[in-house]
Amino acid sequence: MPTVDDILEHIGEFNFFQKQTFLLLALLSAAFTPIYVGIVFLGFTPDHRCRSPGVAELSRRCGWSLAEELNYTVPGPGPEGQAFPRRCRRYEVDWNQSALGCVDPLAGLAANSSLLPLGPCRHGWVYDTPGSSIVTEFNLVCTNSWMLDLFQSAVNVGFFIGSVGIGYLADRFGRRLCLLITILINASSGVLVAISPTYTWMLIFRLIQGLVSKAGWLIGYILITEFVGLSYRRTVGIFYQVAFTVGLLVLAGVAYALPHWRWLQFTVTLPNFCFLLYYWCVPESPRWLISQNKDAKAMKIIKHIAKKNGKSLPASLQSLGPDEEVGEKLNPSFLDLVRTPQIRKHTLILMYNWNLGVLVCSSMCDIGGIITPFLVYRLTNIWHELPLVVFAVVGLIAGGLVLLLPETKGKTLPETIEEAENMQRPRKNKEKMIYLQVKKLDTPLN
Repeated sequence: MPTVDDILEHIGEFNFFQKQTFLLLALLSAAFTPIYVGIVFLGFTPDHRCRSPGVAELSRRCGWSLAEELNYTVPGPGPEGQAFPRRCRRYEVDWNQSALGCVDPLAGLAANSSLLPLGPCRHGWVYDTPGSSIVTEFNLVCTNSWMLDLFQSAVNVGFFIGSVGIGYLADRFGRRLCLLITILINASSGVLVAISPTYTWMLIFRLIQGLVSKAGWLIGYILITEFVGLSYRRTVGIFYQVAFTVGLLVLAGVAYALPHWRWLQFTVTLPNFCFLLYYWCVPESPRWLISQNKDAKAMKIIKHIAKKNGKSLPASLQSLGPDEEVGEKLNPSFLDLVRTPQIRKHTLILMYNWNLGVLVCSSMCDIGGIITPFLVYRLTNIWHELPLVVFAVVGLIAGGLVLLLPETKGKTLPETIEEAENMQRPRKNKEKMIYLQVKKLDTPLN
């Protein structure tokens, strides 16, 4: 019986329908950027100092410039130029007392200002920025700086859980349904992040965003690769991720125009509601329908694709029969990833490249991204370049492991465990063929 790839060769592997669908899903990929790296703008940490009651009034009375105010009232840098004391400690001085003069006001309290006692920022902080971020609104600095790390780790926890579960859900309930549900939840939780009154609620909604956003991005990737023919599968996969990079450029421009984090969050979230219109624009994957024994629905969509592409479907390809392996396709399991030797090897290599491989670098990816915000700063305290060195070493190992994976260029992707298990390199196949031929020649004739 004909496969979907056979049919696409006749009705168009990358014609009008596929190009239209790719552009729609590429927008989805670009819109994923603010969730993945939005912390750079949402959690921007500006220069700051402790708020000290009375300093502003004394500065106005004395006519100080900002530089003079900082020089007279803010502790200097710590050892080796560290800014911690300057940002997180204050002089234990009553700035409202009338004895303080305008020229070196601390001179009458101690021979050297370094001898004055320092205390914590009991009255909050002053931030040197015209806009706002979650850092400035919720004071996520100094002893609370770990809460900013937790904010980013929460979305990465969501990425990891969502990425693990979405494969099963997409195989069980369909790509299109899961895509629309993730879009709706992502858009709704994104708006709730923007209006969250407290840090706790903001953290909860950010976690929910993580659970569905990367999952939706992955479904979009699956859909577009299943709609195109064999020779275009790699290209659309690459450009789907290029769209993500374009989203980075757009995000930087939007963030520059909107320095207030709540308005920025609203602006980058609201377009996601428009993606719900994909209900009428993006059909279900025919490949998935065939795997579910829904051949009639699959053929209806294939005819729709042919019509969009201005092609006619040959009569010999207008019927799809059941596959003898369909029972296996209908019952996917997470254990399938480690059940057989070849798939187990591929799974472990890919797990190393995507989870363990980014554990100690600045990348924000799933498990590595959960730990990275807390760990990377500890490594820089040891040696500033240490995260980059570790990343380079781990990357070299990952590149070597990839060489052990089978080549898929120009090949039909496996649709069953047996097909994936039997994927071998051409050299191995050639050696096996030579071995069989030699063995046959060595066999004595009866």
